[in-house]
Amino acid sequence: MYTGRIIFSQLMDVIPKYEFRKIVAQHHGDYRASKFRCWDQLLCLCFAQFTFRASLRDLTATLDALGSRRYHMGIKHPVALSTFADANATRPWQIYQELAMVLARQALSLRDKDQGLEAITASVYALDSTTIDLCLSLFPWAKFRKHKGAVKLHTLMDLEGSIPTFIHISEGRTHDVNILDMIPILAGSIYIMDRAYLDFARLYNLHQAGGRFVVRAKKNMQFYRKSSRPVDRSTGLQCDQIIRLTGPKSKQRYPDDLRRVHLIDQENEQNIVLLTNIRQSNATQIASYYKSRWQIELFFKWIKQNLRIKTFYGQSINAVKTQIWTAICSYLIIVICQKTHHFSVSLHTMMQVLSVAILERMTLKRLFADQSLTESDSPYYNQLGLFDL
Repeated sequence: MYTGRIIFSQLMDVIPKYEFRKIVAQHHGDYRASKFRCWDQLLCLCFAQFTFRASLRDLTATLDALGSRRYHMGIKHPVALSTFADANATRPWQIYQELAMVLARQALSLRDKDQGLEAITASVYALDSTTIDLCLSLFPWAKFRKHKGAVKLHTLMDLEGSIPTFIHISEGRTHDVNILDMIPILAGSIYIMDRAYLDFARLYNLHQAGGRFVVRAKKNMQFYRKSSRPVDRSTGLQCDQIIRLTGPKSKQRYPDDLRRVHLIDQENEQNIVLLTNIRQSNATQIASYYKSRWQIELFFKWIKQNLRIKTFYGQSINAVKTQIWTAICSYLIIVICQKTHHFSVSLHTMMQVLSVAILERMTLKRLFADQSLTESDSPYYNQLGLFDL
């Protein structure tokens, strides 16, 4: 009989302790903290994500009820509700932001190791945002609309592994296009975006930095056609053109040629016009790049359904950002465990199993060894399979 460490402790082994201690020291996170330190706060918040705790009172009551098992989780002292609330409100959320980026790099390194050097010469990213609704009377700092509050989660996601490489949390009224000034541009990489990110000055900066993009065009765009390539209309493609912008402002903001690909989405009966600076790929490949953007929509749907980011354990901006960042850390911990142990179980199934087995004494491999876990009756099985790295 296995008498080793509990499942939760094995999950938290993913976190590089030395890196975390350096981050905490840089932000003075444990200043005047005698018992409930940043590591304890992280353990508690990750436990809340894995076990679907609905509120801070629910979380602290559950931890108190665990008794001696709490010690085996790594939490040596009882957690008082007021102490936890104060930590969420005052400790820098940047600690958990930086930890999430460390875990994202760790997940990317595992993906690159499996794919080999030849497969990672050009990364493909999707950029999008999702809105998390908040009650304006409880979160007055989260300005969105007159009677509604919200925050936006802007995400740049690596499509090869469903791994977020850049995340920014802003007020709900922040326009998506402003995020183009913040994202890291890697020469040769491809950035897939919807029309909310159509800003020719910013796209030209991306082009000048060596990045490649595919973005959906707006209907009122002014241009003239310089040349055309033949397309197979049976595939839904309508035209493949080299164009030059003619609008009074747009032609100054993007003075180079652009490629315009027009296609019809036969499944949804939509006309889609794409703009790109990619010349080498054929039109079918450009269309497939844009189609792959739906993976980030599934990522947003997944985290809203499986992580606690719709109800919050505190009302301050610091508490909200701390909870969102620790939720992202929890997601990345699951991704890294799945990749490290080569589990064929979907992330959704892993979260469901962990929620009831988090305190069991068995190895992770034994927990997910049952072949029946790979079988799913869910109508969304194909979508959830995107997260099977």
